[in-house]
Amino acid sequence: MEEHESCSGGSVPQQMSLATEDCLSVDCQRHSIINFPVAVVLPAAGSGERTGLSTPKQFCRILGKPLISYGIHAFERVPWIDTIVVVVAKESHSMMADILRKYNHTKVKIVEGGSTRHRSILNGLLAFSEQGIGSKLQRPKVVIIHDAVRPFLEEDLLLKITVAAKEHGASGAVRPLVSTIVAATTEGYLDHTLERARYRASEMPQGFIYDVIYQAYQKCSEADFEFGTECLDLALRHCGVRARLIEGPPTLWKVTYKQDVVSAEAIIKESLSQSAYIITGQCTETQNLSILMKNGLTAAGMVVDVVLNAEGSMSLSANKNFIKLSVSRPNFEEIKEITQWCEETKNFPLYPVVVLWVYLNVSECVSTKEENDEASTIRILAEEAQKRNILLYCVQVSYSKASTQWERTVNQLCEITAGLIRQRSSSFIGQILQA
Repeated sequence: MEEHESCSGGSVPQQMSLATEDCLSVDCQRHSIINFPVAVVLPAAGSGERTGLSTPKQFCRILGKPLISYGIHAFERVPWIDTIVVVVAKESHSMMADILRKYNHTKVKIVEGGSTRHRSILNGLLAFSEQGIGSKLQRPKVVIIHDAVRPFLEEDLLLKITVAAKEHGASGAVRPLVSTIVAATTEGYLDHTLERARYRASEMPQGFIYDVIYQAYQKCSEADFEFGTECLDLALRHCGVRARLIEGPPTLWKVTYKQDVVSAEAIIKESLSQSAYIITGQCTETQNLSILMKNGLTAAGMVVDVVLNAEGSMSLSANKNFIKLSVSRPNFEEIKEITQWCEETKNFPLYPVVVLWVYLNVSECVSTKEENDEASTIRILAEEAQKRNILLYCVQVSYSKASTQWERTVNQLCEITAGLIRQRSSSFIGQILQA
């Protein structure tokens, strides 16, 4: 079998290298579907009266971070989304600007909102038009409209919404109705019920060909602006465009009431305990191991992204944990860089982030002194990181050429990794675990 050069100076089977290439090609095919400009309008000018909080709900802090920042991040991490227009009340402009700076949101333009939801969305759309105020943004082919207080989004749904909008002119996420809908008389008696199976709850996100939704808003009546809430209905009534409906996951719910803030915090904690970036570096061994780990962790219910370097994951913000892969010997500087960045961004000051350091031992020529020095350094790094609410773990993996043994080792590594991230036990920080 042909061999490929590796970072450790040895060689790895070509078959393992092809696994990495196949995975990358799938991602390329996925993103090549979107070969046209896509933008987002995020209305966030509401006062949030129903939450009963002094701060508008979109700016409420969950695990130390504003709710709106989670939604923005969900869009920023999608590479084919170009621009996010956030529409806020005039009095919230400076607060929003501070959030963009603090959490390094780089795709965002702030626009002043209107007195109602539809007026705010129109102001967002005008940012791409000659009629808008200030510098005009590149007009997208498809624009996604979402709520700032619906923070839970995955790229798969956004892809479906975008493709359907491009093909049909409009699309929207829906969910099955939970309760039966009844109509009441003016006196408060039952008039009739609706057949629940025929109806769906309209959710967000919704996607539109930009020209369709822009023209629909140009034709809106004063009643539409004052009392309307459904964008898909505007496209149907004013442009004759019948939206394609896409069933979304149960996590699309909107933070509306005070108890929803508590629920959102619980979901974010659960999400953080099931998600991670694997940082591979350029080595063939670590890239191959990352594919095996991603498959194993995904099978265990985790959401895993693979990136080549720390900068690639940092640009997406610390909304996930970090798994750093190294070959033969640990790279202390990279670990220091990751933990320092987590501390500086303070994305989750009330909930610890896990940094898991996995190093693949492909050489048996390691002295006892080297091992003791490494163990001491790791312990010191872990103690310092814990003071900043970062849990640093370390796992050493011994490579085996025997495929059956190597498969068992990777499975054990995935079990250890999932356990450390989910349980977040301080008992194992700074120790070198073996897989």
